Amino acid sequence: MAADFDVEVVTRDDRSARLLVRGVTPAVANGLRRAMLAEVPTFSIDAVRFVENSSVMFDEMVGLRLGLVPLTTPLADYEVGDTVTLALDVEGPATAYSGDIETSDELVEPADENVPIIELKEGQRLEFEADAVLDSGKEHAKHQGGVAVGYRHLQRVSVVGDAGEFADEEPRILRGVIETEDGELVHTDEFGADLTERYPGKELAVEDVPGAFVFSIETDGSMSVEELTLRAVESLRDRADELAEKVAV
Repeated sequence: MAADFDVEVVTRDDRSARLLVRGVTPAVANGLRRAMLAEVPTFSIDAVRFVENSSVMFDEMVGLRLGLVPLTTPLADYEVGDTVTLALDVEGPATAYSGDIETSDELVEPADENVPIIELKEGQRLEFEADAVLDSGKEHAKHQGGVAVGYRHLQRVSVVGDAGEFADEEPRILRGVIETEDGELVHTDEFGADLTERYPGKELAVEDVPGAFVFSIETDGSMSVEELTLRAVESLRDRADELAEKVAV
């Protein structure tokens, strides 16, 4: 990445954020997006040993559901390939939820407690032991911590004059984040994503801001947006360093 790039947080919470990154090329922006999806490892259930499954679902179907349960992933404490043992024992009538899963390490547990696994009727039981493996999204999509990662050019909206007296002011939809002439960042939700609501009766010019991209990032709860982003940047840096070493030989 360029040494003079700049990052500004537009909005952020535990699992989602919008970041404005200036001073990067489209290639770097796309590389960062791909790294968030494919390079940052997360824990996911990989192997299940069923003790009893008298539900209406085959073992394989239950296993597929379990693989989609997001697990908290403390990357500082584990390396790719490490495993953690999980277990569940629920008897009907009841619904087995992700929160019923017990873990051998409190650092690795379901990120949400209310993910339904299966509804058990009277006399049905689900008991298993499972191995959660730390791996990356490039190996399997269930290891993607970034469930929704995208970016678009930051767009600057300028007023160039008044609309004609008889101009038909149709909605002009623009979603995401815009930059005004004064350099203010405004989320389009504030005016219903319709520029004619923010600038009634005005003629507008909309243009891409060179080298500026707005990233929309959402995680599955396995880690924070901050850690996902930083780990993706580290991955890009490590690969760039490896390439530089090989070229220099």
